[in-house]
Amino acid sequence: MTERKVKVGVVGVGSLGQWHARIFSELPSVEFVGVVDRNMDRAQEIASRYKTRAFAALEELASIVEAVSVAVPSDRHFDVACPLLERGVHVLVEKPIADTTRDAEAMVALSQRKGVILQVGHVERFNPVMAYLEKILHHPRFIEAHRLSPYPPPRPGMSPRGTEVSVVLDLMIHDLEVILHLVRSKVADIHAVGVPVLSPSEDIANVRLSFENGCVANITASRISPEAMRKIRIFQEDAYISLDYKDQAGKMYVKSEKGIEHQAVPIEKGEPLKNELASFVDCVRTRGTPRVGGEQAYEALQLAVAICRKLREHPS
Repeated sequence: MTERKVKVGVVGVGSLGQWHARIFSELPSVEFVGVVDRNMDRAQEIASRYKTRAFAALEELASIVEAVSVAVPSDRHFDVACPLLERGVHVLVEKPIADTTRDAEAMVALSQRKGVILQVGHVERFNPVMAYLEKILHHPRFIEAHRLSPYPPPRPGMSPRGTEVSVVLDLMIHDLEVILHLVRSKVADIHAVGVPVLSPSEDIANVRLSFENGCVANITASRISPEAMRKIRIFQEDAYISLDYKDQAGKMYVKSEKGIEHQAVPIEKGEPLKNELASFVDCVRTRGTPRVGGEQAYEALQLAVAICRKLREHPS
């Protein structure tokens, strides 16, 4: 039996949305209906590149699709996603789910009321290193995460991508969501420091989280670093695991009768964004549960907002 194709569109085809468009054009389970962007020239350029249609208005696209990927700036997530959810369209919205917890809560409630899928683009959950980590991790005691990147390039008439929010909401939120998923305990205490350097809000931040189950996480995020890094190190009672999201590689050290033994980490490499979008389409087709739904993304946003509040209570 031929797999039913899902009619999908993309709203926002800038630096990230263009890759959503490329992947949807390649997925055999998708009928790629079209794109929308405030810049019509850009919409037409991407539509031409991936052999689809550029729509002048969100309403036009929404009337003929089942699902939409929203890749607009985070301060527009609420305004773009809600009309789609209201119409019964399944939505994947990039992270963070919204720029306020109030808006995020309203989006989750609306998706539940309408009975549609709301997935959020926490792409590291689809990185092949996560499948390995979830398999071997049973009681994390200490976690250290580093997510560093160069400052984003300027855009004509706009601020650099992501800098409309703190680096906590821009980059660190990836690690916050992953750590909440792995630890599965409530945060008991937050210590945070951060500074703005090139942006109005924090460009570099360090956070120490203490959890009720005793786990401690130390997280650093920067968008003003000369080189990119995305790594996580986890210590549990019998092992130390070091994983590189960027290179999709890792090391594991295990305590044994012979001492500390190094074990190879078997990771089958893949494209995380493609895995994420394919999973979203499959959830729409089968009415499945997304790996990172609105509720999990809302929880990560709540923590990120609490961290930002701490940063501004005690500025460095």
